[in-house]
Amino acid sequence: MSTVKKSLTPAVPRQCRREVVENDEFAAFARRIIRAHGRRVATGDVEALRDLTALSADLDRAISEAVIGLRAFGYSWAEIGSRLGISRQAAQQRWGDRP
Repeated sequence: MSTVKKSLTPAVPRQCRREVVENDEFAAFARRIIRAHGRRVATGDVEALRDLTALSADLDRAISEAVIGLRAFGYSWAEIGSRLGISRQAAQQRWGDRP
């Protein structure tokens, strides 16, 4: 029987973990919408080009909000960086100075 030494194992707050529900499908839907918007612009809708490029800024704000929320929820910079394929230091440098 193995035991966990409490002093060496950080407690993960119960609120920190949440069941993931249909994230893959939701993300795929968002990607389809963005690609469809790009195809619409490509067929001559030049007026929609500005809206399409504005999505980039909207996406950056959404990512920042998500990271700030995850930090407030108890996730570490290492966990966030791992999900993004970057180091914890890189994640903290990019989003750590946000309120």
